[in-house]
Amino acid sequence: MAQTLKSEIAVRARALGFDAVRFTTADEPEGMGAALDSFLAEGREGDMTWLADTAERRKAPRALWPEAHSIIVVGLNYGNGTDPLAILQHRRRGAISIYAKRADYHDVIKGKLKQLAGHVQALAGGEVKIFVDTAPVMEKPLAAKAGLGWQGKHTNLVSRDFGSWLFLGSIFTTAAIAADDAEEDHCGACRRCLDVCPTDAFTGPYEIDARKCISYLTIEHKGHIPPQFRAQMGNRIYGCDDCLAVCPWNKFAKDAQDVRLAVREEADNPPLAEILVLDDAGFRLRFRGTPIKRTGRDRFVRNALIAAGNSADPSLVSCVEALLQDASPLVRAMAVWALQRLSPSRYAERRSAGLAGESDPYVRSEWLEEAA
Repeated sequence: MAQTLKSEIAVRARALGFDAVRFTTADEPEGMGAALDSFLAEGREGDMTWLADTAERRKAPRALWPEAHSIIVVGLNYGNGTDPLAILQHRRRGAISIYAKRADYHDVIKGKLKQLAGHVQALAGGEVKIFVDTAPVMEKPLAAKAGLGWQGKHTNLVSRDFGSWLFLGSIFTTAAIAADDAEEDHCGACRRCLDVCPTDAFTGPYEIDARKCISYLTIEHKGHIPPQFRAQMGNRIYGCDDCLAVCPWNKFAKDAQDVRLAVREEADNPPLAEILVLDDAGFRLRFRGTPIKRTGRDRFVRNALIAAGNSADPSLVSCVEALLQDASPLVRAMAVWALQRLSPSRYAERRSAGLAGESDPYVRSEWLEEAA
Protein backbone atom coordinates (compact mmCIF):
# COMPACT_ATOMS: atom_id res chain seq x y z
CA MET A 1 0.00 0.00 0.00
CA ALA A 2 2.80 2.43 0.91
CA GLN A 3 4.57 1.76 -2.36
CA THR A 4 1.33 2.19 -4.30
CA LEU A 5 0.82 5.61 -2.67
CA LYS A 6 4.32 6.72 -3.60
CA SER A 7 3.92 5.40 -7.13
CA GLU A 8 0.64 7.23 -7.63
CA ILE A 9 2.15 10.49 -6.38
CA ALA A 10 5.19 10.03 -8.61
CA VAL A 11 3.03 9.33 -11.66
CA ARG A 12 1.02 12.48 -11.02
CA ALA A 13 4.19 14.53 -10.44
CA ARG A 14 5.62 13.45 -13.79
CA ALA A 15 2.31 14.09 -15.53
CA LEU A 16 2.51 17.66 -14.22
CA GLY A 17 5.97 18.01 -15.77
CA PHE A 18 8.31 17.36 -12.86
CA ASP A 19 11.38 15.42 -13.93
CA ALA A 20 12.25 13.92 -10.55
CA VAL A 21 10.33 13.13 -7.38
CA ARG A 22 11.52 11.55 -4.13
CA PHE A 23 10.31 11.20 -0.55
CA THR A 24 11.88 11.81 2.86
CA THR A 25 10.93 12.40 6.47
CA ALA A 26 10.60 15.79 8.15
CA ASP A 27 13.59 15.03 10.35
CA GLU A 28 16.58 17.36 10.14
CA PRO A 29 19.15 16.29 7.52
CA GLU A 30 22.31 15.22 9.32
CA GLY A 31 24.72 18.11 9.95
CA MET A 32 22.50 20.76 8.36
CA GLY A 33 22.03 22.85 11.50
CA ALA A 34 25.73 22.80 12.41
CA ALA A 35 26.72 23.79 8.87
CA LEU A 36 24.31 26.72 8.92
CA ASP A 37 25.57 27.86 12.33
CA SER A 38 29.16 27.82 11.07
CA PHE A 39 28.24 29.72 7.91
CA LEU A 40 26.49 32.46 9.86
CA ALA A 41 29.07 32.63 12.66
CA GLU A 42 31.71 33.56 10.07
CA GLY A 43 29.47 36.16 8.43
CA ARG A 44 29.60 34.39 5.10
CA GLU A 45 25.99 35.31 4.32
CA GLY A 46 26.87 38.94 3.54
CA ASP A 47 23.74 41.05 2.90
CA MET A 48 21.43 38.04 3.13
CA THR A 49 20.33 38.93 6.65
CA TRP A 50 17.18 36.84 6.34
CA LEU A 51 19.34 33.72 6.71
CA ALA A 52 20.25 34.69 10.24
CA ASP A 53 16.77 36.01 11.01
CA THR A 54 15.21 32.66 10.13
CA ALA A 55 18.09 30.39 11.14
CA GLU A 56 16.26 28.43 13.82
CA ARG A 57 13.37 27.64 11.50
CA ARG A 58 15.79 26.65 8.73
CA LYS A 59 17.65 24.09 10.78
CA ALA A 60 14.89 21.50 10.78
CA PRO A 61 11.65 21.13 8.80
CA ARG A 62 9.65 20.59 11.98
CA ALA A 63 10.97 23.86 13.39
CA LEU A 64 9.09 25.47 10.52
CA TRP A 65 6.01 23.24 10.78
CA PRO A 66 5.93 20.96 13.86
CA GLU A 67 3.11 18.81 12.47
CA ALA A 68 5.02 17.85 9.32
CA HIS A 69 5.70 14.13 8.98
CA SER A 70 6.86 13.59 5.40
CA ILE A 71 8.33 15.71 2.61
CA ILE A 72 7.98 15.22 -1.13
CA VAL A 73 10.87 16.81 -2.99
CA VAL A 74 10.53 17.48 -6.71
CA GLY A 75 12.98 18.57 -9.37
CA LEU A 76 12.33 20.41 -12.62
CA ASN A 77 15.07 20.17 -15.22
CA TYR A 78 16.24 23.44 -16.79
CA GLY A 79 19.15 22.23 -18.90
CA ASN A 80 19.36 23.64 -22.41
CA GLY A 81 22.26 21.82 -24.04
CA THR A 82 24.55 24.84 -24.40
CA ASP A 83 27.90 25.63 -22.81
CA PRO A 84 27.27 28.43 -20.29
CA LEU A 85 30.96 29.33 -20.30
CA ALA A 86 31.17 30.08 -24.04
CA ILE A 87 29.64 33.55 -23.61
CA LEU A 88 32.53 34.59 -21.36
CA GLN A 89 34.67 35.01 -24.49
CA HIS A 90 32.24 37.53 -26.00
CA ARG A 91 32.93 40.58 -23.89
CA ARG A 92 30.50 42.89 -25.73
CA ARG A 93 27.60 40.88 -24.34
CA GLY A 94 26.49 40.44 -20.75
CA ALA A 95 26.59 36.87 -19.46
CA ILE A 96 23.39 35.88 -17.66
CA SER A 97 23.05 32.68 -15.66
CA ILE A 98 21.08 30.13 -17.64
CA TYR A 99 18.42 29.76 -14.93
CA ALA A 100 17.47 33.44 -15.27
CA LYS A 101 17.02 33.61 -19.05
CA ARG A 102 13.50 32.26 -18.85
CA ALA A 103 10.25 32.61 -16.93
CA ASP A 104 10.72 32.86 -13.16
CA TYR A 105 10.92 29.29 -11.93
CA HIS A 106 9.09 30.18 -8.72
CA ASP A 107 5.95 30.87 -10.76
CA VAL A 108 6.36 27.78 -12.94
CA ILE A 109 6.94 25.37 -10.06
CA LYS A 110 4.39 26.86 -7.67
CA GLY A 111 1.48 26.20 -10.02
CA LYS A 112 2.54 22.60 -10.53
CA LEU A 113 3.14 22.08 -6.81
CA LYS A 114 -0.32 23.33 -5.89
CA GLN A 115 -1.86 20.76 -8.22
CA LEU A 116 0.39 17.99 -6.91
CA ALA A 117 -0.31 18.93 -3.28
CA GLY A 118 -4.04 18.66 -3.93
CA HIS A 119 -3.49 15.20 -5.37
CA VAL A 120 -1.38 14.17 -2.37
CA GLN A 121 -4.06 15.37 0.01
CA ALA A 122 -6.76 13.45 -1.87
CA LEU A 123 -4.68 10.27 -1.78
CA ALA A 124 -3.10 10.41 1.69
CA GLY A 125 -5.26 12.81 3.67
CA GLY A 126 -3.71 15.18 6.19
CA GLU A 127 -2.58 18.75 5.63
CA VAL A 128 -0.05 20.00 3.08
CA LYS A 129 2.16 23.05 2.59
CA ILE A 130 4.21 23.88 -0.51
CA PHE A 131 7.59 25.64 -0.67
CA VAL A 132 9.60 27.01 -3.60
CA ASP A 133 12.76 28.76 -2.39
CA THR A 134 10.97 31.69 -0.73
CA ALA A 135 10.47 30.17 2.75
CA PRO A 136 13.10 29.18 5.34
CA VAL A 137 13.55 25.70 3.89
CA MET A 138 16.98 24.19 3.21
CA GLU A 139 15.94 22.58 -0.05
CA LYS A 140 19.30 21.23 -1.20
CA PRO A 141 20.01 19.17 1.95
CA LEU A 142 16.43 17.91 1.87
CA ALA A 143 16.76 16.94 -1.79
CA ALA A 144 19.98 15.05 -0.99
CA LYS A 145 18.31 13.32 1.96
CA ALA A 146 15.44 12.29 -0.30
CA GLY A 147 17.84 10.89 -2.89
CA LEU A 148 17.29 13.42 -5.67
CA GLY A 149 21.04 13.93 -5.82
CA TRP A 150 23.84 15.00 -3.52
CA GLN A 151 25.35 18.33 -2.55
CA GLY A 152 28.58 18.65 -4.46
CA LYS A 153 31.75 20.33 -3.31
CA HIS A 154 30.31 23.59 -4.71
CA THR A 155 27.36 23.17 -2.24
CA ASN A 156 24.82 22.86 -5.07
CA LEU A 157 22.77 19.77 -5.82
CA VAL A 158 24.15 17.33 -8.39
CA SER A 159 21.96 14.71 -10.05
CA ARG A 160 23.16 11.58 -11.81
CA ASP A 161 20.33 12.08 -14.32
CA PHE A 162 20.29 15.86 -14.81
CA GLY A 163 23.71 17.07 -13.73
CA SER A 164 23.62 20.57 -12.24
CA TRP A 165 20.35 21.71 -13.74
CA LEU A 166 17.42 21.07 -11.41
CA PHE A 167 15.02 23.57 -9.89
CA LEU A 168 13.72 22.30 -6.55
CA GLY A 169 10.41 22.46 -4.76
CA SER A 170 8.87 20.62 -1.83
CA ILE A 171 5.57 19.58 -0.30
CA PHE A 172 5.40 19.14 3.45
CA THR A 173 2.59 16.88 4.62
CA THR A 174 1.25 15.56 7.91
CA ALA A 175 0.63 12.22 6.20
CA ALA A 176 3.07 9.35 6.68
CA ILE A 177 4.77 8.38 3.42
CA ALA A 178 7.65 5.91 3.27
CA ALA A 179 11.00 7.62 2.82
CA ASP A 180 13.50 6.93 0.04
CA ASP A 181 17.18 6.38 0.66
CA ALA A 182 19.57 9.32 0.50
CA GLU A 183 21.94 9.60 -2.46
CA GLU A 184 25.63 8.92 -1.94
CA ASP A 185 28.23 11.57 -2.66
CA HIS A 186 29.75 10.84 -6.06
CA CYS A 187 32.21 13.75 -6.27
CA GLY A 188 35.20 11.58 -5.43
CA ALA A 189 38.53 13.36 -5.84
CA CYS A 190 37.19 15.81 -8.43
CA ARG A 191 37.56 19.51 -7.58
CA ARG A 192 36.80 21.16 -10.89
CA CYS A 193 34.06 23.30 -9.37
CA LEU A 194 36.40 24.59 -6.67
CA ASP A 195 39.27 25.36 -9.03
CA VAL A 196 37.22 27.18 -11.69
CA CYS A 197 35.76 29.84 -9.36
CA PRO A 198 36.97 33.26 -10.60
CA THR A 199 36.94 34.82 -7.13
CA ASP A 200 38.07 31.88 -4.97
CA ALA A 201 34.73 31.91 -3.17
CA PHE A 202 35.12 28.39 -1.80
CA THR A 203 36.80 28.20 1.57
CA GLY A 204 37.10 24.45 1.10
CA PRO A 205 35.13 21.53 -0.31
CA TYR A 206 31.42 21.92 0.53
CA GLU A 207 31.97 25.42 1.95
CA ILE A 208 31.36 28.76 0.27
CA ASP A 209 31.78 32.39 1.29
CA ALA A 210 28.83 34.12 -0.38
CA ARG A 211 30.56 37.49 -0.05
CA LYS A 212 33.05 36.42 -2.73
CA CYS A 213 30.57 34.64 -4.99
CA ILE A 214 29.73 36.39 -8.27
CA SER A 215 26.16 35.12 -8.12
CA TYR A 216 25.74 36.77 -4.74
CA LEU A 217 27.55 39.94 -5.76
CA THR A 218 25.54 40.50 -8.94
CA ILE A 219 22.13 39.47 -7.58
CA GLU A 220 21.87 39.85 -3.80
CA HIS A 221 24.45 42.49 -2.94
CA LYS A 222 22.84 45.90 -2.80
CA GLY A 223 25.90 48.16 -2.52
CA HIS A 224 29.13 48.58 -4.41
CA ILE A 225 30.80 45.41 -5.57
CA PRO A 226 34.20 45.36 -3.85
CA PRO A 227 37.00 46.52 -6.18
CA GLN A 228 39.00 43.32 -5.84
CA PHE A 229 36.24 41.29 -7.54
CA ARG A 230 35.39 43.54 -10.48
CA ALA A 231 38.02 42.38 -12.97
CA GLN A 232 37.27 38.72 -12.16
CA MET A 233 33.61 39.30 -12.95
CA GLY A 234 34.46 39.69 -16.62
CA ASN A 235 31.16 40.12 -18.45
CA ARG A 236 28.97 38.32 -15.91
CA ILE A 237 26.07 40.66 -15.22
CA TYR A 238 23.60 38.31 -13.51
CA GLY A 239 24.80 35.23 -11.72
CA CYS A 240 27.65 32.86 -12.52
CA ASP A 241 27.43 29.30 -13.83
CA ASP A 242 31.11 28.39 -13.76
CA CYS A 243 31.10 25.89 -10.88
CA LEU A 244 27.91 24.28 -12.17
CA ALA A 245 29.01 24.11 -15.78
CA VAL A 246 32.30 22.25 -15.23
CA CYS A 247 30.76 19.36 -13.29
CA PRO A 248 31.48 16.06 -15.08
CA TRP A 249 28.00 14.78 -14.21
CA ASN A 250 26.55 17.23 -16.74
CA LYS A 251 27.31 14.65 -19.44
CA PHE A 252 24.02 13.06 -18.38
CA ALA A 253 22.08 16.35 -18.47
CA LYS A 254 19.01 16.66 -20.70
CA ASP A 255 17.24 19.60 -22.29
CA ALA A 256 14.29 21.10 -20.43
CA GLN A 257 10.88 19.96 -21.68
CA ASP A 258 8.59 22.61 -20.17
CA VAL A 259 7.88 25.22 -22.84
CA ARG A 260 7.63 27.93 -20.20
CA LEU A 261 11.30 27.36 -19.46
CA ALA A 262 12.37 28.18 -22.99
CA VAL A 263 15.19 30.74 -23.11
CA ARG A 264 13.89 34.24 -23.89
CA GLU A 265 15.76 36.10 -26.60
CA GLU A 266 15.68 39.42 -24.74
CA ALA A 267 17.40 37.81 -21.72
CA ASP A 268 19.86 35.62 -23.64
CA ASN A 269 23.21 37.30 -22.93
CA PRO A 270 22.18 40.71 -24.36
CA PRO A 271 24.63 43.24 -25.84
CA LEU A 272 26.00 45.56 -23.16
CA ALA A 273 25.16 48.56 -25.35
CA GLU A 274 21.47 47.67 -24.99
CA ILE A 275 21.64 47.23 -21.22
CA LEU A 276 23.55 50.44 -20.49
CA VAL A 277 20.83 52.64 -21.99
CA LEU A 278 17.93 51.10 -20.06
CA ASP A 279 15.93 53.32 -17.76
CA ASP A 280 13.74 51.80 -15.06
CA ALA A 281 10.70 51.39 -17.31
CA GLY A 282 12.79 49.88 -20.09
CA PHE A 283 14.41 47.45 -17.66
CA ARG A 284 11.09 46.33 -16.27
CA LEU A 285 9.60 45.86 -19.72
CA ARG A 286 12.54 43.88 -21.07
CA PHE A 287 12.86 41.50 -18.14
CA ARG A 288 9.27 41.20 -16.97
CA GLY A 289 8.40 37.73 -15.76
CA THR A 290 12.05 36.67 -15.35
CA PRO A 291 14.16 36.37 -12.18
CA ILE A 292 16.30 39.28 -13.43
CA LYS A 293 13.61 41.81 -12.65
CA ARG A 294 14.03 41.35 -8.90
CA THR A 295 17.47 43.00 -8.85
CA GLY A 296 16.11 46.31 -10.09
CA ARG A 297 17.52 48.49 -12.84
CA ASP A 298 20.24 50.23 -10.82
CA ARG A 299 22.00 47.07 -9.65
CA PHE A 300 21.70 45.50 -13.08
CA VAL A 301 23.23 48.54 -14.79
CA ARG A 302 25.92 48.60 -12.06
CA ASN A 303 26.84 45.08 -13.13
CA ALA A 304 26.75 46.00 -16.82
CA LEU A 305 29.11 48.92 -16.20
CA ILE A 306 31.63 46.59 -14.60
CA ALA A 307 31.31 44.33 -17.64
CA ALA A 308 31.82 47.36 -19.89
CA GLY A 309 34.94 48.30 -17.96
CA ASN A 310 36.25 44.78 -18.56
CA SER A 311 35.25 44.66 -22.22
CA ALA A 312 38.05 46.66 -23.91
CA ASP A 313 35.31 47.85 -26.30
CA PRO A 314 35.73 51.57 -27.12
CA SER A 315 32.27 51.70 -28.70
CA LEU A 316 30.81 51.60 -25.18
CA VAL A 317 32.51 54.81 -24.04
CA SER A 318 29.59 57.07 -24.98
CA CYS A 319 27.12 54.84 -23.09
CA VAL A 320 29.35 54.87 -20.03
CA GLU A 321 29.86 58.64 -20.14
CA ALA A 322 26.11 59.22 -20.25
CA LEU A 323 25.77 57.33 -16.97
CA LEU A 324 28.17 59.66 -15.14
CA GLN A 325 25.12 61.84 -14.58
CA ASP A 326 22.71 59.05 -13.69
CA ALA A 327 20.25 59.58 -10.86
CA SER A 328 21.61 56.54 -9.03
CA PRO A 329 24.86 57.07 -7.11
CA LEU A 330 25.48 53.33 -7.44
CA VAL A 331 25.44 53.70 -11.22
CA ARG A 332 27.44 56.94 -11.27
CA ALA A 333 30.25 55.44 -9.27
CA MET A 334 30.57 52.42 -11.54
CA ALA A 335 30.46 54.69 -14.58
CA VAL A 336 33.57 56.43 -13.24
CA TRP A 337 35.27 53.08 -12.71
CA ALA A 338 34.26 51.78 -16.14
CA LEU A 339 35.36 54.91 -17.99
CA GLN A 340 38.79 54.88 -16.40
CA ARG A 341 39.20 51.21 -17.39
CA LEU A 342 37.72 51.58 -20.84
CA SER A 343 39.35 54.82 -21.93
CA PRO A 344 41.98 56.27 -19.56
CA SER A 345 42.61 59.15 -21.97
CA ARG A 346 38.95 60.14 -22.10
CA TYR A 347 38.73 59.86 -18.34
CA ALA A 348 41.77 62.13 -17.99
CA GLU A 349 40.15 64.71 -20.29
CA ARG A 350 36.97 64.74 -18.29
CA ARG A 351 38.88 64.88 -15.04
CA SER A 352 40.87 67.90 -16.23
CA ALA A 353 37.60 69.59 -17.10
CA GLY A 354 36.09 68.65 -13.74
CA LEU A 355 33.55 66.38 -15.44
CA ALA A 356 34.66 62.95 -14.27
CA GLY A 357 32.62 62.78 -11.10
CA GLU A 358 35.07 64.24 -8.58
CA SER A 359 32.50 66.79 -7.43
CA ASP A 360 30.26 63.95 -6.30
CA PRO A 361 31.41 62.85 -2.81
CA TYR A 362 29.74 59.47 -3.19
CA VAL A 363 31.54 58.77 -6.46
CA ARG A 364 34.83 60.22 -5.29
CA SER A 365 35.03 57.98 -2.23
CA GLU A 366 34.34 54.96 -4.37
CA TRP A 367 36.94 55.97 -6.97
CA LEU A 368 39.61 56.52 -4.34
CA GLU A 369 38.86 53.07 -2.89
CA GLU A 370 39.52 51.52 -6.30
CA ALA A 371 42.62 53.61 -6.98
CA ALA A 372 44.11 52.53 -3.69
